[in-house]
Formats: sequence, C-alpha cells, structure tokens
Amino acid sequence: MMGSFGSPDLCMADLILVVAEQRDATPANQLAGGPGGKLNRVSFETVAAAQAIAKETGWAVEVVLPGSGIAGLAQELAAKAVGKVYALEADALAAYTSDAYVHALKTFIGEKQPKLVLFPHTYQVRDFAPRLALALDRTLISDATGYKFEGGALKFTRQMFQGKFAADVSFGGDAPWMATVQIGAFRGDQAFSSDGSVPVESVTAMVADGPARVTPHEVFQEAKQTVDLSQAEVIVAVGRGIKEQKNMVLAENLAAALGGEVAASRPICDNGWLPLERQIGSSGQTVAPKLYIALGVSGAIQHIVGMKGARTIVAINKDPEAPIFEIADVAVVGDLFQVVPALTEEIKKAKGS
Repeated sequence: MMGSFGSPDLCMADLILVVAEQRDATPANQLAGGPGGKLNRVSFETVAAAQAIAKETGWAVEVVLPGSGIAGLAQELAAKAVGKVYALEADALAAYTSDAYVHALKTFIGEKQPKLVLFPHTYQVRDFAPRLALALDRTLISDATGYKFEGGALKFTRQMFQGKFAADVSFGGDAPWMATVQIGAFRGDQAFSSDGSVPVESVTAMVADGPARVTPHEVFQEAKQTVDLSQAEVIVAVGRGIKEQKNMVLAENLAAALGGEVAASRPICDNGWLPLERQIGSSGQTVAPKLYIALGVSGAIQHIVGMKGARTIVAINKDPEAPIFEIADVAVVGDLFQVVPALTEEIKKAKGS
C-alpha cells in the first residue's frame, strides 16, 4: 500500500528505526534503473541489534529500505519480527548517491521522529550517515559493538585505540539518536522471525529537485582479487603460525574445499603474503561468517575484534595457551601442517571430489 509522510501511523514515540541496505548484484542493471538485487545480510544483524534493545526498553522496531524496485526485498525484511517495513522508493535511489540518500532519509526520519535510528556499519553507511546526522542536527555514534540500558539511559559500546579499550558512549543531544552497528557485533541469524503478518508500506521518497551532483559508476575495486569479506560465509584465516609464504597453499586448499575465502592477521598482510584487503581485525575488515577457521592465529585483541561475531570459530594452533582458544567453539591443539592437509582431504572425500 502507498503511504504519505503525513499519515498518523507514520509518527510513533519510542520507536527504533533500522535503515536496511540492499545491493544490486549487477551494477549495470542498477545504473539502468533496474530493481535492487539482494539485501546486504548485515541488515539482519542490525535488525537483531534493534530487537535486543527493544526487548529491554519496550520500544517498537520498524525498518526502512531505500531503493527502487525493492518491494520483494522489503518482503524479505518483513519475515522478521518488526512492526512494519517501509520501502522508501524513488528513481533517484536506484543507484546509490549520498545526496539522494541523505535527502530522502532526512525527510523520512524528520517526519517519523523515531527515538533511535540504527544503521549497519558498511562502507555505504560510512559515506552518508555523517552527512545525514549533520543535516538532522543530531548525534551519531559510529561502529558500536554493543549497548547498555541503565537507569533509563541508552549507551553504546565502542572500541577505542585499535581495540585496546572499550568505552560506553551516551547521546548528548535530543532524539532521534543515531548509531551504526559494527559488522559481527550481533548475529543476523538470531533476529526473531515473524508470523508473516508484518505489513510492508511503499513510500515515495522525497528527493532534491534538479540535476544530480554525482553520477554513479561501477562499484570500485582496487584489484581483481579484492573481496568484501563481510559477505563471506566461510573464511579460513592465517596467522604467524603458517611460518612461510609457500605454506599459504594449505589455507588456500582448505578454503577451496569449503567454498570459502582466505584471510589473515596483520603480520601476514604486512609481509605481503596476502593483499591488505584480506586483513581481519581492528585495522582491517570486520567479519561475521557462518564458519571461521583460524590457522596458526594467536588471537591478539586487534584480530579478535574483527572476527568474534562468527557463528562458529574453529582454531588450530600448537600452543594450548593461545588466546584464540578462549573464544573458539572448536579448539584443535596440534601442528597445523599435519592437521590442515588431513582436514582438507576429509572434506573433499565427504563432498565426493
């Protein structure tokens, strides 16, 4: 159904509004004005964060998805336990530009007046959310890893000084408050499912008149091997225990057998054994795959903050005191040069290859 910004049901006190993100699998289709391709799965992590906060505060949860031709994607979001999903549509939102997103969301949020607005901490959000906060003259807390609700006050936890410290940060101004949620901080698979009765409302987005200041092009990739590890479901990560670059083939073979991606801790990337875009940790990417296998990774805090949100963590290390074992679901104390080849062969046999 169609809605307008003046509708009474669009204004609700004590509301958490989740801004979901969709990506087109074929940028050329998006540039041509075609429909959105798929939801960024970290949107469900943000929904899970909103549901957790709502459970403590009693606030309602609703979701808004900006884009064009996104009715089907909005229905996917409606499968979760939220009050309503808004498909915020306009031709100008078919391909992402910060101008269009800021203008559309400023109007929508300004009319709806939620208590809290949550975003996934993606590259796209990092681009437009600060501008949106400035346009609304409101506070933005970025890259939150958790929250606290104490004495009626909501605080968000942020990592400081490359993960060496954690700080609880509160909002200093009036609502609507805004925060981005770190990838992996909440489990998307733990977002509550609905009974199928969640309404989806199509809302025509208000966008600026006149020619666009930015012309979208293909999504930039620095190199062919560049990968967004936040979208990977299986990651095999390598640490100092791999010893030599020639041994990287062990991780590559295991990742290939599992249909996953290879990543690493900082020392491996500093040595040039893998490109920097495959680094996991406070100075690299933050990930939350279904399966994370750590090979010879000691588990320094700078690395752990980047992968602790993984659903299942398997650690293989010969040091029984390695910090990585403190968060591992499966701990294998042994020589990775013996364990990994045997594991890879068993996986291949199980898959019949």
